[in-house]
Amino acid sequence: MTDKLIFLVGPTATGKTEISLELAKMSNCEIISCDSMQVYRGMDIGTSKPAGNLLDEIPHHMVDILEPSEEFSAARFRELAIKSMEEIFARDKIPLFVGGSGLYIKVLIDGIFEGPSSDRELRARLKTEADEFGIEVLYKRLEEIDGETASKIHPNDLRRILRALEVYEKTNAPISKLKNQARGLKDKYDIKMFGLDMDRRALYQRIDERVEAMFSKGLVDEARRLMEKNLSITASQVLGYKELFGFLKGEYSLEEAKELIKRNTRRYAKRQLTWFRKDKDIEWIVLDEDFNPRQIADKIWKKLS
Repeated sequence: MTDKLIFLVGPTATGKTEISLELAKMSNCEIISCDSMQVYRGMDIGTSKPAGNLLDEIPHHMVDILEPSEEFSAARFRELAIKSMEEIFARDKIPLFVGGSGLYIKVLIDGIFEGPSSDRELRARLKTEADEFGIEVLYKRLEEIDGETASKIHPNDLRRILRALEVYEKTNAPISKLKNQARGLKDKYDIKMFGLDMDRRALYQRIDERVEAMFSKGLVDEARRLMEKNLSITASQVLGYKELFGFLKGEYSLEEAKELIKRNTRRYAKRQLTWFRKDKDIEWIVLDEDFNPRQIADKIWKKLS
């Protein structure tokens, strides 16, 4: 299976961690986390990070690699995750990618477009044109040189119009063509993707129960410690902490903060499902409320063997 990659995806609270641990035990896998926030040290309870003993039992990558003061991006994630993947292959083991951050998973599988760096002088000239003659003039120019990209951009979205025109002027190629040339893991490996899903009512109940458990484990104290640090923009937006920061600033009560976390997590799970359902390569596994993680892992492994 040296040419195979396994992905286990799905919305938050569907049991990805428990099932991935069981799958790793029976399949000689090492886990690469595809969670955009488990990369941060000290953000343990709020990101549902696997316990330390589990991290010791099954090798995990892309967990606890950054301080909360550091910014993170999909491009950086891709770079580090591929490095981890190559190290796993070198040990004759199988990479098991696990997580719910759809964008991160997409840039791994499909590749990422790395365009030319921003040109301030060029952008200033284009901006002056927009101010003098109107955004519609720039949009019409974009339609003429790259109709595919123009069709995906609102005529009033000046930022994206400027970027598309900037790329064209610096490369003499439409940005849509350059994006289509991006190469990802799908171009080199046999990828098997499994998605976890369950009845919406059951999922929301699991989310509410998990939030309650987080509070019992000390989420408020963890948020208080983080609030004293110089958090990066990405770290400060982590679901669970940002709601508690409002409570700690006296903007609302602790109970209101808890309900906000539950509500926002449910909404996040819904967005995750919407994202993943667009991917026709995912084989979905619908879980019962009382599913057995080992049985689900065994089911997945049999599909791979």
